[in-house]
Amino acid sequence: MSIVYSIILGIVEGITEFLPISSTAHLIITSRILEIAQTDFVKMFEIVIQLGAIAAVAVLYFKLLIRNPQLIGKIIAAFIPTSIIGLVVYSFAKRYLLGNLWITVIALIVGGLGIILFEMKYKNRLEDASYKNDSSGLNSHISYPAAIWMGVCQAVAIIPGVSRSAATILGGRAWGITRTAVVEFSFLLAAPTMFAAAALDIYKNPQALTGGNIIPLIIGFVVAFVVAYVSMKWLISYIQKHSFTAFGWYRILVGALVWVLFLR
Repeated sequence: MSIVYSIILGIVEGITEFLPISSTAHLIITSRILEIAQTDFVKMFEIVIQLGAIAAVAVLYFKLLIRNPQLIGKIIAAFIPTSIIGLVVYSFAKRYLLGNLWITVIALIVGGLGIILFEMKYKNRLEDASYKNDSSGLNSHISYPAAIWMGVCQAVAIIPGVSRSAATILGGRAWGITRTAVVEFSFLLAAPTMFAAAALDIYKNPQALTGGNIIPLIIGFVVAFVVAYVSMKWLISYIQKHSFTAFGWYRILVGALVWVLFLR
């Protein structure tokens, strides 16, 4: 993989990882546009550069986690069902789902419709005034049962195009959690999930890490870190004033364009 392509994919990962539009789908689509073959290394690259996004989460929320050790317990509780389901279906997903453009397009469009319909039904449900005025912070807004439920929802995102953040955000909103709280918990839950996915892929495909592949991987990591940090800050500001509806329409538009360009 060239340095330019690793930068492009790092930017795409950083922008889309924490938005409910599916980073996996956008990486697959970008690879198709750039005509990057879906080799074992490329599939691993698309997973490992997510570690850059994890680093951005760690930097942004380090102080919050230090002040709220109970919140770490809730992240672990949410991660358990995700990890169990992920391990069970890992081989199937790697072989039949990742890189499948048809599945990606269907998931993008169906997920977009789901977001729009959800926002129409729960338009005025638990807005963020209580969260912003609550000095106890994120920890008081996420119970252990809610955390576990969001972990189960997150596991659905092993299907490319579903979006990990969309699954956890909609699951949390359905539980009754405010927009800002559910988005921030989604950020935090991403860290162990993406780290585990990257570690598992490296363990199962060590041959993909040849000398010539290390540099593009490092560059993609750094670019994803910087862009993800900015993207998270922007999303928190955006959802305090807007719903997720625009992301639903965006998913449908992207899915339709990909179908017209590559699958029709």
